[in-house]
Amino acid sequence: MTKANLLFCCEQSICQARASVMVYDDTSKKWVPIKPGQQGFSRINIYHNTATNTFRVVGVKLQDQQVVINYSIVKGLKYNQATPTFHQWRDARQVYGLNFASKEEATTFSNAMLFALNIMNSQDGDHTIRT
Repeated sequence: MTKANLLFCCEQSICQARASVMVYDDTSKKWVPIKPGQQGFSRINIYHNTATNTFRVVGVKLQDQQVVINYSIVKGLKYNQATPTFHQWRDARQVYGLNFASKEEATTFSNAMLFALNIMNSQDGDHTIRT
């Protein structure tokens, strides 16, 4: 199996929830949709690549199936459950937020995110694919 095949063959969803994907706009000091005109719920999954032991958050718009977020979860990521239905995290460029459809979906997502972060934070950082 090639390195490229290993990257995509072995992903499985560890959770699914409905949420609006937001980013924080420093200029207006408000949360706005991640893409202009992309309001409404997306199907949010956390995928685990079992070959590389990595995780990513993928959001697909329910209305038109467009990908609105594809975010690699990295070691040291700070995840905050700001309210029971609004969770956020940041990287060097952006603050991301998810406004969930229900507390239950938020809990499902946060459990999967905390699971992923626990694994990422316990790794030595070597994600080399060995063939």
